[in-house]
Parts: sequence; structure tokens; C-alpha cells
Amino acid sequence: MAEDELYRRYAARLHTLGKRYLGDEDDAKDLMLETLIQALDKIGTYTYTGEGSLYAWISRIAINKALNQLKRHRWRMVPLDFRVQDNIPEPTEEEVAEIPNEKLREWIAELPDMRRAVFNLYCIDGYSHQEIGKMLGISERGSTSTLSKARKELKEKIKQYLKEQDR
Repeated sequence: MAEDELYRRYAARLHTLGKRYLGDEDDAKDLMLETLIQALDKIGTYTYTGEGSLYAWISRIAINKALNQLKRHRWRMVPLDFRVQDNIPEPTEEEVAEIPNEKLREWIAELPDMRRAVFNLYCIDGYSHQEIGKMLGISERGSTSTLSKARKELKEKIKQYLKEQDR
């Protein structure tokens, strides 16, 4: 059955995508199911453009649904933290390699909604700042600035973690 095959192939990936954007297990499950239902309902509008195009099409549905949910919840307020420094050095590849992936995912999930969304869209899903701006209703410069703030926050967490590990 087509529904079963779609679920088997894409449910886990959509659930992971949902956790990246929404940060909540239950919301991620709901997003995954709603996305699969919508994909089945709209499968007639899908056009094959090569290997991987079905997942790209389905993931775009999921991303749009996640962003709409974040917009409905009015983005959590970003706390002003004057301790975040602008001059935090970039961690080296070796330093980042020492950090468990689960820890990195946890820190990304802890980012405020807007920062997490921009970080995911740009760094993981490969959208440009212009595309992100259109998707989120912000300027291209706003997207760039938000990504910079997300990176600073993550760099601070990485440095703190490495310091705690005596590295």
C-alpha cells in the first residue's frame, strides 16, 4: 500500500526534521504525521525531477508546516544576554569533533525559535538568506543577523563544554 511505503521510507527522517525545527517530541510526531497525510493528499501535484526529489518535495511540506506552526506561536522571545560576546573564536574542527552529536543537537534545539529556524534553514537545509527571509517574513539582513546570533550562542556553548571537559 502506498501509505505504508511512504511512512516506511520517510517517517523517521520527517520526525528528525520536526525535532530540529520544533524542538518538542510530540510536536515533531504531529508534524511528521500531518506532513505524510498532506503529501498523500497532494501527491497529484508532485513532479519527479530526479532521484531524491520526492523526499525534497515532502521535506519542503514539512518545513513549511513547521515554520507556520512557529509563526502561530509568535516566536518565543529572545532573551537579551549581554554576556554573549561578539569576539568568541570559532571552535576548531578537532574541538567540534570531540563533542557528541547528541549534545550538538541538544544545543540547537535549545536555541530560541527564530534562531533555530534560521540556523536549520541555512546550515542544514541549505537555503539562502534571501529564501529564508521570504519564508519567515524577515529581511535578508535579518536572516544573516539571526544566524550570526545563533552561531555565537552555539560557539559559547561549545567553548563552555570544552572548558568543563578540561580541553
